[in-house]
This record gives sequence, structure tokens and C-alpha cells, in this order.
Amino acid sequence: MSVRYYLEQQEHLLLDPCAAFSDTSRGRPRPEEIREDDVRTCYQRDVDRIVHSKAFRRLMHKTQVFIQPEGDHYRTRMTHTIEVARIARTIARALRLNEDLTEAIAMGHDLGHTPFGHAGEGALSEAMGVPFRHNEQSLRVVDLLENDGQGLNLTYEVRMGILCHTGRNQPETLEGQIVRRADRIAYVNHDIDDAIRAGILSGDEIPLEIRDLLGHTHKQRINTLVCDVIDASRRTGELTMSCDVEDALNELRNFMFRNVYRSPAAKSEETKAQEMIKRLYDYYIRNPELLPADFLPQLSFDGMERTVCDYIAGMTDKYAIDKYAELFIPSGWHVRG
Repeated sequence: MSVRYYLEQQEHLLLDPCAAFSDTSRGRPRPEEIREDDVRTCYQRDVDRIVHSKAFRRLMHKTQVFIQPEGDHYRTRMTHTIEVARIARTIARALRLNEDLTEAIAMGHDLGHTPFGHAGEGALSEAMGVPFRHNEQSLRVVDLLENDGQGLNLTYEVRMGILCHTGRNQPETLEGQIVRRADRIAYVNHDIDDAIRAGILSGDEIPLEIRDLLGHTHKQRINTLVCDVIDASRRTGELTMSCDVEDALNELRNFMFRNVYRSPAAKSEETKAQEMIKRLYDYYIRNPELLPADFLPQLSFDGMERTVCDYIAGMTDKYAIDKYAELFIPSGWHVRG
């Protein structure tokens, strides 16, 4: 008996009947042969493909909220992704759902984020004249852009979980719904932590009724929210939260928009970042032949606008700044003696 087959059978013995089982996956865009000596289920394999991808490595140099923050302790897209994965796996384990599928969706959910966070997303939307949505770009990354245009060939359940982690459409699997919940739990709370560190928010400014219900510290709030998802889901038989806790989380998110996400302190560099992205986009639209060599073949089937957008969306913050400086800022010079 192969290790993979043993793990698949263990899922049927240990997981809830509503879980997404590895051996009943709807498969990959391109069928792959199942090896007899395989030691990983299909969802475990997807986790590894995402973690070993170039797009995943770039997350460590992409902004979460604060653009180019001074200090080593602010969140990046990668640390956010890891926090989401840990919260999501805790919930999945408690509800006896598929932890490997949950982890794969969590690890891939933000691969399509632009440099400079939502500021970059807004700049590309304006430049292209159509909305740029990072969840759609994340799916595009794993389906097409990674692996020299071959994509990662992930399972249907992981791909749809990545696509539906935000937006109007709900994930089909409970595991995908967990990641959608975990994403909000993670970013609202760690953004509070970063805002306090940046000196633009005090914990005492959070409305008292929210603190009394969810907790007065980062640890308490995370614990309250995670435990509530578990308890409410067990009680109702669907992935949910209790009404009072969910209302408090939504109000906390609204508080963050009013006091942090749209505050002058957090957005002080946003206009500069957006102008940088738009100038880079315009430059490569006028000079598509100067795109990196691995993007040139894409021009013939995706067109110039989409190809340029993919290139810029994949940039890290530092790479975008360096490329802008290279193209638009005169370099130093000296007279030879």
C-alpha cells in the first residue's frame, strides 16, 4: 500500500463527511499520472507547488498596509499569508475538515497582489481601464504565469478556493470558506498591531464595546474569533460565526478603514506609489520590446496591456522602486580627469 493511498484512507476514517477528500478531487486542468510510490495527497502536493513557486517567494517583499515601513517587525504579504494559514488550519482541525486543502488555499490566496498593496491594485485598475482584482490575478498566477507559462496545474478545489477567498462568490468547499474567514480575522487584527507599532493608533481608541466582546489584546481577539467560528459552526452545521461576534468583527474592520486604512499617516506615500506604477505601465506600453525575455512570448496571445499588467503586478515593492529609478531618475556622473 502506498503512503498516498494510506493517507487518503485515513481521511475517510478521521474527517467529517462534509470534508473535501483528496481522492474525490475534481482533478487538475491537465491530468497527471498517479505514481505508486507517491507519499503525498493531491492537496499536499499543491501546498508544495505553491510554497516552491517564485510568486510565493516574492510575497516577502510586498507591502501589507504600510508602504516601505521602517523596521523589521511590520507585516508583509508573506507573514500575512502564514498567519492566515495557521488560523485556517486551527479551525479546519477542530472541525475535522481537510487541513491540507485549507493550507494550500491559504498559501496561494494572495499570490496575485501587486506591489504597494491596494494602492498598486488601484493604479493598475486606472491604467487598464478595468478593475484589477488580486484574487483573479492569484488564479492567473497559478494557472498561467508560474513555471514558464505552464502554471502549477493545481487541483480544482484549491484554484476555486483561491479565486473565491474574497468577492461576491463563496468557495464551494468548507475549507475554502475557512480561509475566507481566516483572512479577515488575520488582517484586521495584525493591522491593528502594525498601526499601534507605527504610532497612528492606540489600543484604547478601539471602541470599548468591541474590546469587551472580542478582547483587549491581539491574542485575546484572535482567540475569541477563532473559537467562535469553531463553536458556531459545530452548533449550526455550516461554516459561520455567531451574530454578535461577527457584527463586532465587521465594526472593527469599519473602524480600521476610518482610522488606519484611509488615514493620512498610512496613505502618506500612496499617491507616489500609484504614480510610480502608472508611469511604469505607460513606459512598457510604449516599449513592449523592453519587457523581460520571458514575457515577450506572452505578447502574441495575451496582448500588450495584459502582458504589461502581469509583469508589473508581479513586481515586489523594492523591484518596482529600483526599476522606476533606473528608467526615470538620472544616475550620478563624473568628469574623467
